[in-house]
Amino acid sequence: MKDFFYAIQDLFVDILFIPFDALRRLELENWWAANSVSWIFALIGLTAFVYWMKQLKGFNDRGEEDKSITSHSYL
Repeated sequence: MKDFFYAIQDLFVDILFIPFDALRRLELENWWAANSVSWIFALIGLTAFVYWMKQLKGFNDRGEEDKSITSHSYL
């Protein structure tokens, strides 16, 4: 059983955390490059949020959204 938990540790430490270790080393060399990764993810999230809000506004403008008070029969 002990080997099972060591295998999980090896999986995470040696394989899955490699990108995080690379970012940690990059931050020591160049702070701007390390933070550019965060800005890229923030821009992707902002783009997805704007797209989603635009889609919701389109549904609202076309009147396709169900705005009834009781949306389920049991309410």
